Amino acid sequence: MPKIKPSKGAPYARILGVGGYRPTRVVPNEVILETIDSSDEWIRSRSGIETRHWANDEETVAAMSIEAAGKAIADAGITAEQVGAVVVSTVSHFKQTPAVATEIADKLGTAKAAAFDISAGCAGFGYGLTLAKGMVVEGSAEYVLVIGVERLSDLTDLEDRATAFLFGDGAGAVVVGPANEPGIGPTVWGSEGDKSETIKQTVPWTDYRDGDVARFPAITQEGQAVFRWAVFEMAKVAKEALDAAGITAADLDVFIPHQANERIIDSMVKTLKLPESVTVARDVRTTGNTSAASIPLAMERLLATGEAKSGDTALVIGFGAGLVYAATVVTLP
Repeated sequence: MPKIKPSKGAPYARILGVGGYRPTRVVPNEVILETIDSSDEWIRSRSGIETRHWANDEETVAAMSIEAAGKAIADAGITAEQVGAVVVSTVSHFKQTPAVATEIADKLGTAKAAAFDISAGCAGFGYGLTLAKGMVVEGSAEYVLVIGVERLSDLTDLEDRATAFLFGDGAGAVVVGPANEPGIGPTVWGSEGDKSETIKQTVPWTDYRDGDVARFPAITQEGQAVFRWAVFEMAKVAKEALDAAGITAADLDVFIPHQANERIIDSMVKTLKLPESVTVARDVRTTGNTSAASIPLAMERLLATGEAKSGDTALVIGFGAGLVYAATVVTLP
């Protein structure tokens, strides 16, 4: 029996470039208060959110992704033709098939890159990053484009007091490529499907199609249950990711958690005992919860503002519907 030749990839992988796109329309809390009985003070105190971005008709999932991806490719110093795979994490692309990744790969001008979508909610960027690392090291692609993108305004029930203020739209992208030393640590990831009812779509698409319900499906959640899970369980996962990377909280320069809620972020910072020197992403204040897009968008903003710099060591962790999670330590591009 002939032996299969081993794959020849890079010794390690790292993030080489990052890009983001936020829709032009900025939506303050006052707009949300037109449809729910609440207050600006309540929304800020419960979530930290002051504004969010909502997409217009032209700012589609594909269009926002292409804008963010173009910036990431330029930041990485490569061309679109060098991208060997495009991985898109989203829950708000409403065509079951084909994958939006194929449209993005084509319009960017890649040389017939492999392209596929994944659905892992707010942990989607971490899942995509892990897949990209594997491709680069295994050798199936030299450069991989990972995109987190959402138009959650399409899935928001503006009359749901528990969620109407949470969600925003946007796209974040990174290019993962070869490195001579580790730039993406081991991923600690998993799922807790027994808690799947805590964050979910209200009804299946078929119920709406068949006329069983009059309202378009939306995302809903059990706020307190999600908060407790995120605060207590995700801090443990974050610690596991630090241990897997062989570092401690004192070695970190930056902490980039999923931008779900500032109270969750504050609790994680406290539980992890992060030093005051660690820069903490708080993009949620002006961007809201953009699910799979939140980590790369926050990363892009920290680098753009100078709050973080190239070469910094960052802990990233995403968590959400499923319930699913993924955490890893990375070197910033």
